[in-house]
Amino acid sequence: MLTPDQTMRHLQRANDVARRAMSLGRHPFGAILVAPDGETVLAEQGNVNTVNHAESVLARHAVLNYSADYLWNCTLVTTVEPCAMCAGTQYWAHIGRLVFGMAEARLLGLTGNHGENPTMDLPCREVFARGQKAIEVMGPVPEMEEAIAALHRQFWAAEP
Repeated sequence: MLTPDQTMRHLQRANDVARRAMSLGRHPFGAILVAPDGETVLAEQGNVNTVNHAESVLARHAVLNYSADYLWNCTLVTTVEPCAMCAGTQYWAHIGRLVFGMAEARLLGLTGNHGENPTMDLPCREVFARGQKAIEVMGPVPEMEEAIAALHRQFWAAEP
């Protein structure tokens, strides 16, 4: 797993990716793929739309570019806990570790039953627990939650 310093740096970068997505009018979610060395960022992805979430697009891109054995030692770092679709995509992509900054339950508190983000109450740990691979999960990270939540408060409050 990443060191505390690496975790904070990578979550900040993922949040910068989310901020960029928001500046393009997209939902403020950001994800990065970190190499086994814990330092090298292999890819980054902001949210595209309601079915092309940052994490799932990133995981699909990763399997086209890296072997399953290599990905098993990589870490997906994302601003918000992956939804069931994104957790499943990470599982099938064979990315062995996950770090997220803010829990999906907190996101639900910020968005409510928004038509563009009808958050599912299904923690990623439960999705992974149903599989046959031991995906390592770290999150939420309290030191980053407020910065991530601030983007979401700004975005969802501005939505019509």
